[in-house]
Amino acid sequence: MKKKTYLGKLAVLITLLVVILLPLGAQGAKGTQDNISYFSGRVETVEWDTQQVENFEKLNPSIKVEYEFQKDASNVIKVKIASGQVPDVSTVVTQDFIDNGLYMDLSDQPFWDRILPSVKDLCTDLKTGKQYKVATNITMGGLFYNKQLFSELGLKDAQNWKEFVANLEAIKRAYPNKTPLFLGGKDSWTLGHLIEFWAHGVAKQQLGIPGSRQAFLDNAVRWDAPNGIMENFAKALLELRDKHLINADAITATYDNQKEAFASGEAAMINQGMWVVGDIIKLNPKMETNIGFGPFPSVVDGLKSMVLCAEDSVYAVSATTQSPDAVFAFLEYLFQPEVQKSFSETRGIPSSFIDVEANWSPIKDDATRLVNSYVNINFSTEAPSGLSVDDTGRLIQKLLHGDYASPAQFAKEYQKIWDSAYATSN
Repeated sequence: MKKKTYLGKLAVLITLLVVILLPLGAQGAKGTQDNISYFSGRVETVEWDTQQVENFEKLNPSIKVEYEFQKDASNVIKVKIASGQVPDVSTVVTQDFIDNGLYMDLSDQPFWDRILPSVKDLCTDLKTGKQYKVATNITMGGLFYNKQLFSELGLKDAQNWKEFVANLEAIKRAYPNKTPLFLGGKDSWTLGHLIEFWAHGVAKQQLGIPGSRQAFLDNAVRWDAPNGIMENFAKALLELRDKHLINADAITATYDNQKEAFASGEAAMINQGMWVVGDIIKLNPKMETNIGFGPFPSVVDGLKSMVLCAEDSVYAVSATTQSPDAVFAFLEYLFQPEVQKSFSETRGIPSSFIDVEANWSPIKDDATRLVNSYVNINFSTEAPSGLSVDDTGRLIQKLLHGDYASPAQFAKEYQKIWDSAYATSN
């Protein structure tokens, strides 16, 4: 009888333990869920990013990736940072974000062994010699043109501003209904890149890449110098406007309008980076063999034409992330050779990973020619973050709208907001 009583009590005890511990166990399993945030400003890869997040979560059910894309990412992230919501992984990297300790030091990460040394150099912070970002790709920026049209008119790469204007005028004479150079200025970053490539590019050519990076960091370039870089840049753009060599709706047309105009043959030339090629071919597959790629002529006499050749598709990790293991698991997945092959081909740009073989673009030959023929410039990563490409693009909107009395006034305004942004970031 005692044995039965003992067994009965034991059964009751086990039942109680099961009732008590099961919810605790369920809560414990739920507690292992890692939530990480991934913030991006790359419009060309929204679908790709969404798909990769889904793939990663299927392979890693204990990690949830909250993916967010913003067109105006460079400004939206400032709001997030101000409210203490630094994304765990971000594609938006600026010098003052690094200076303020927002990003983790990635210098000891194993993925550097797979990345081109030149790309690692471009990812190296001048102040500390460390890497707070990693770039998965190399990109180029220049002027894309309709090869058939250029061949028909006997046009070649412009070696200076005069030749560039002459090319556009020849197109206008032969095809009055086409736009020689189409700008998609409503998306202000597309205009901001004109300063990045055409104006900042002059300083980079004059000072060299290391020298210009340091000069930008030290605020040593005088953008408002009389008859200087920015005044000449403004004169050049106004010349194109006044001669009707750009579209009349340059400040209201969108980036999508720009791509559509080029893909349809309405526009003879556009300013963009390699990231645009894939979208153009999607819009019109026949354009695959008809996309030419040329350099930016200097707006300052006596200098050579230039081509952007720089690190692209960067990632940074929050220095205060609560889930570093989950973050690096996500990056490890993204950096797999087969995933990077897909990314490279989606963006239409070469990979910086030495073990990734990708058929990235039909403009490979032109890209190689430009790298070897013209001055290579980089992105202005040391420029103050308070002056993003969106911000500078809005200045050009005002310039083309006629809001400045003269190119010299535009140069002074640019210097003013540059100094203000520099002071804020320092």
